[in-house]
Amino acid sequence: MNSKQIEKISVKLEIREDKSYDIHIGGGILERIPGEVKDAGLAHRFAVVTDSNVGPLYGESLLEGFRKAGLDTHMIAFPAGEKNKNRDTKAWIEDRMLELTMGRDSAVIALGGGVTGDIAGFVAATYTRGLPCVQVPTTLVACVDSSIGGKTAVDTPHGKNLIGSFHQPWRVYIDIDTLLTLDEKEIREGLAEVIKYGVIRDEELFSFLEKNMKAVFSYDKEALGYTIRRGCEIKADVVERDERESNLRKILNFGHTIGHAVENLSDYGMSHGEAISVGMVAEGRLAAEMGLWSGDELARLEALVKQAGLPSQVPESMDARKIIDTMKLDKKSRGGRIEMALPGSIGRMAEIDGSYGIRVDEPLIVQVI
Repeated sequence: MNSKQIEKISVKLEIREDKSYDIHIGGGILERIPGEVKDAGLAHRFAVVTDSNVGPLYGESLLEGFRKAGLDTHMIAFPAGEKNKNRDTKAWIEDRMLELTMGRDSAVIALGGGVTGDIAGFVAATYTRGLPCVQVPTTLVACVDSSIGGKTAVDTPHGKNLIGSFHQPWRVYIDIDTLLTLDEKEIREGLAEVIKYGVIRDEELFSFLEKNMKAVFSYDKEALGYTIRRGCEIKADVVERDERESNLRKILNFGHTIGHAVENLSDYGMSHGEAISVGMVAEGRLAAEMGLWSGDELARLEALVKQAGLPSQVPESMDARKIIDTMKLDKKSRGGRIEMALPGSIGRMAEIDGSYGIRVDEPLIVQVI
């Protein structure tokens, strides 16, 4: 072969993989999981990954159910809290699985809230280059958001969810009965994401929340069931159309660009739902200032957030410049320019030149914050 001659070898990888899955919603679903997983022949060994709060509530009984079904299963519980959604915790879970000699014939059961779903899903995405993951959310925010769509990640000191992978679950099981043990704060957390769905995709859902907030906080199963089902339907539809966030899926980030920055700068003293609520109102004000959204609909959002008992103002102690610098590290920024998904009306997001990622000038962000 001549030293200046170049040869090309093509590696053709055009086969598409079907990653479809079902979301099961109802009461008493936890009891059905071991039998259904066994009948499906999903794996030979299982790791139930949960946190120190959910483990005593549901982990022990689920573990017992797996073992009664004759499945080799172990529970791995890490300390609860957003601060523990990091690379050290992921490595600790993986080391525990290695100590148990779990191999490629294994599967991960992610039992808990959004933190657990994110970190357990990320473990499943990378352990032995990929294991099946069953998402079993036990908080409202995890039910309607983080358990669906395959986004898995851990946080870093530089920002939320900066290290992760897309890894779709094998199935999602939502047991509404697990929500009945949540305190009001946890319901409020999830409502931030449901309000977001109303703004970005469904004016009818937004109106339902305006009229039925008391029913949701009263743990009315019909109201909770509708809220969860609609949230799941909206998330599923968007993910189906744009799995890897090329454009449409960006609308799911409404409230999250500013929200994630605020959450990070609070050192996670502000909860995810609270931060997203603040982010939605701030980004809604930006949309109004840019002439994309009406002041009347912004007022409806602010009123609904207040009705849910969620905050609407960026903490006075936070410096606008630091918030902007943190947003520039966000995955959604492009070329050092901040992009956001902004509403055009309740139920529809604005587009500029066909893109839902809209560049926002820094002086305007400072003004609004």
